[in-house]
Amino acid sequence: MLGIEHGSDAAVYRLSEDLALAVSVDFFTPVVDDPYLFGQIAAANALSDLYALGARPILALNIVGFPKKGLDRDILRRILQGGADKVAEAGAAIGGGHSVDDPEIKYGLCVIGVVSPKKFISNRGARPGDRLILTKPLGTGILSTALKGGLLTPENPAYERLIETMVTLNRAASEAMLEVGVNAATDITGFGLLGHALEMAEASGVTLVFRASRVPVLPQTLEFLRLGMSPEGDLANQTFCENKVRIFPGVDPLKLAILYDAQTSGGLLISVAPERAEKLYQRLLEKGVVEATFVGEVREGPASLEILP
Repeated sequence: MLGIEHGSDAAVYRLSEDLALAVSVDFFTPVVDDPYLFGQIAAANALSDLYALGARPILALNIVGFPKKGLDRDILRRILQGGADKVAEAGAAIGGGHSVDDPEIKYGLCVIGVVSPKKFISNRGARPGDRLILTKPLGTGILSTALKGGLLTPENPAYERLIETMVTLNRAASEAMLEVGVNAATDITGFGLLGHALEMAEASGVTLVFRASRVPVLPQTLEFLRLGMSPEGDLANQTFCENKVRIFPGVDPLKLAILYDAQTSGGLLISVAPERAEKLYQRLLEKGVVEATFVGEVREGPASLEILP
């Protein structure tokens, strides 16, 4: 029912009239030094693909790259424990997995969930008049780069907020979407807000309009961006979008750069009909998604993005 077309967050395969499987896979190298936290972040990031569809995770398989020699095996144990605990928090189970001898650590999951064939949410249903809600602040790529560069330390409160954001499941936001009913959604990860938004615009045949000043940002993101702490992927994201993004006068260049920032375990971008928007927003708040923010709207027009101050 859903595959690689339109940059879908996961594949959906119908088993019966009332049941479909949602399947995805994601893994990457460490973004933090703590093995347990890395396992949690990688698992939350992989599970996010299912939550963007409104699917309920049921099973996950570990994907591991780890050297046979040179590193303490306890590091691997802690990574796997972090992933297992996060999968358990999602109400799913770890069913094993696969490892390879790799000099560079890598970890992630193949995730499997269930969803109604008639109710799953994709990135191709955004409609003119919809309002856009973002459920997590941006800046994880920039702050992670500052962390790797030694400028952001665990003693800094900004580090705690970064970790809190990345380990938080999108489960509550996904449940709220299903309860209220929305037109489209996608999770914000490596392509950044604008990259994933452009995929939604192209899949839906609409123009997505963002108010840059309304987009929430993690503490000290702007400060580290001014110091040049921007991941390599951000430039690639800008190149991917540049021919289909219209930037209006007055947009802060630094804020614009954050909209391209490659995210790890980012939030959901949700396109919801205007008559349901306030209900969804209140439901998100009730479920603890307290940083959910209206960031723009959907308009008729060519598949593109517009960025206003």
